[in-house]
Formats: sequence, C-alpha cells, structure tokens
Amino acid sequence: MQDIRNTLEKTLNLDQLRSFGLVIETGSFSAAADRLGLTQPAVSLQVRQLERRLAVRLVERVGKRAKATPAGAELLRHSHQIETAVENAIEALADHASGITGRVRLGTGATACLYFLPAVLRSLREQFPALGIVVSTGNTDDHVRKVEENSSDLALVTLPAAGRSLSVMPVLDDEFVAIGRSDLAPLKARVAPADLAVLPLVLFEPAANTRKLVDRWFAAEGLQPQPVMELGSVEAMKEMVAAGLGYGIVPRMAMTGRGAHPGLKISRLAPRMHRTLALVIRRDKPVNKALRVVLDAILAAGAQAGRVATRPKK
Repeated sequence: MQDIRNTLEKTLNLDQLRSFGLVIETGSFSAAADRLGLTQPAVSLQVRQLERRLAVRLVERVGKRAKATPAGAELLRHSHQIETAVENAIEALADHASGITGRVRLGTGATACLYFLPAVLRSLREQFPALGIVVSTGNTDDHVRKVEENSSDLALVTLPAAGRSLSVMPVLDDEFVAIGRSDLAPLKARVAPADLAVLPLVLFEPAANTRKLVDRWFAAEGLQPQPVMELGSVEAMKEMVAAGLGYGIVPRMAMTGRGAHPGLKISRLAPRMHRTLALVIRRDKPVNKALRVVLDAILAAGAQAGRVATRPKK
C-alpha cells in the first residue's frame, strides 16, 4: 500500500501541491517551510517546479504576503479533490491485498475513548495485528469537519452530527447521571433540574455536545445552570466532585466498570437525559477491508452493550 502511495504521489507531485497550498495558507514561503520541516529554498524550488510543470504562474507577492494568482486560486479549488481522489484510490486498491492491513483514522470524544473503545481496539489488535488504528480525541464539530475533509476516516461522536455528505450510524445510547460525594449532603436517588440548579455544579465545557444536552435539560424547566467549573475532561470533573467542590452531570458510561469511583454516589435524572453515540462517515467513502472491520467491531460492541446499534438507511 505504501508503494502505491509513493508511486501516485511522485507522479502527481503531491509534495509540490502541498507546499504551494501551505505557502498561500500562511502567506509566506518561510512559514510554509517551518510547517513542513523543510528549508525555505526547498519550498521555493517545489513551487517553481510546479509552476514549470503547469506552465502558469501560481504565486505573486502582495506587500509582504504571498498570494495566489488567478491560476493559483483555481488550482487551490481543485487541490482538495486531488488529494481525496488519491486517498480513495489507495484505499480501493487495498481491498485487493490479502489480509487486513492499512491504517484507519478514527476520531472520538474523550469519554468514549476511555470507557468504550479500549476493549474494541484490543480485540482488533489481537485479530488483525497488521491493522493500524490512529485515534484522536476532540469535540463533535471538529471530528465531523475532519470526516467531511477526509482527514479522518470515521468518527464516533455524540449526536447531533449534521452534514449532507455524511452517513450516520447510531452505536449506543448512554444515559446521564448526577454525581456527588457520598458523605457531603448526598443527592436523592432521583434528582430534577430544580434540585441541581441551586447547587455548585461542575459541568462540561460549553463547546461540547454533552454540555449542550445538559443546558437543554435545564432550559426545559426554565432554568439556566451557573457552573462553578467547566472542564473538558470527565475524569477531571469526577476528581473535582470527589474533592467536594460541587456536583456533576456525566454519562453513566463514565461511572461503570473501570470508571467507578468509590467516593461518589450516582443519582438518576428526572426527567431522563441521554446521549446517542454514533459513527459518522462520508457517504462517498470507499469502505475497504480495514475500515469495514473497524466499523463492524464498533457497531457490534454497541449491540453487545444492550443499547441502540441499528444502521439507518444511507
């Protein structure tokens, strides 16, 4: 597969195309060189070679910044499609190779990465040792954008995740629970928005889809939470609550199995609040053998968890 990539990249001069794109993005040959780990003369040479190959001028200086000429702007509009086409060709050819090899780029949230994916990834490693899975964490919006740009192959995210080019496959349904220290005015077995709104709260950061769900849960009762802390890590939230600094609302997934915390008590929410984790992938994404086994493994794990694991029609 790497030989195929090297041949295609050499023929299409993708290195020159990337260098040109970075020069325009950064407005500087030296800044592009820093990003690429090359010297400035090397980047300048790549751009000149690309201009000679295409017989057009691609870059001009406007003041101190490097700007695209009209021809350069036209090339930029096609560059993403070129890179995507090469990537798709590589993945399609991989289907003809024997065995499951290659690399799958998977984006997900920190909670799913900690409490859902480890067992899935361990099983995949044991079954397919030549399969590489690169996992990155972040919020839903960032992962959806990366899938749309084809810089990630698929993402396991909290819904909603919108995009015309995307196929969405629900994986599992995860209920939210309230948590507090067992020895500091423990919460009732079931708590409503009004019960929690008057307490110091440790919540997810505003950019997270999980936080948006929490805010809507309060808003349905005409309430707006005033958190004393906003954190991006569910583990950090649990430790702050365990330190007696407030009460939290977290996915139940984070409080089961290895996530159980001896100093914290769980309370159900009334009304119930939950999130749906789903896989998102481009509709036009070639699903090679490597990507297929990862998709199937994650969906099977969701089904085994006894939650939603049905595939909607594309």
